[in-house]
Amino acid sequence: MNHTITLMTYDDIPQVAAIERQCFPDPWSEQMLQDHLDNQCAAALVAKGADGVILGYAGLLVVLDEGYLTNIAVRPEYRRRGIAADILRVFENFARGNQLAFLTLEVRASNAAAIALYQKAGYREAGRRRDYYEHPREDAVIMTLWLGEGRAAEEEKGGEIHADPGL
Repeated sequence: MNHTITLMTYDDIPQVAAIERQCFPDPWSEQMLQDHLDNQCAAALVAKGADGVILGYAGLLVVLDEGYLTNIAVRPEYRRRGIAADILRVFENFARGNQLAFLTLEVRASNAAAIALYQKAGYREAGRRRDYYEHPREDAVIMTLWLGEGRAAEEEKGGEIHADPGL
């Protein structure tokens, strides 16, 4: 699938809001998307087709050396074409280049396709948030991609690492 990944702009908000409404029972509003773009600690990417139509997007919030992926969505008719994987790769490259310790996200426990995508990208289950989602009420699986040497060095020593319950 031919697409280009770029930073989201204010002009992209109406299309992204439409994808939100298509993909999520509690979508972000256009104002929430604008607030995300206004946040100096946040970034958002869009994948655009050759015709300029936004096929998918994702957001990232950076706190110190931690990366928190916000919503990730691809229009239903464009799923399973590598778009979400490409967006994740761009954020991973950014995270590595900026020496973030990890990237993390929450996903509905029932969203097997998304969980499989994240696992293929190297994310591992780091915990659960009980009843995190509404409409319907459901647990969130916390998935984390550990970056940097701290995690690898600790695992080599045989040490245990526990996910911070505040993630």
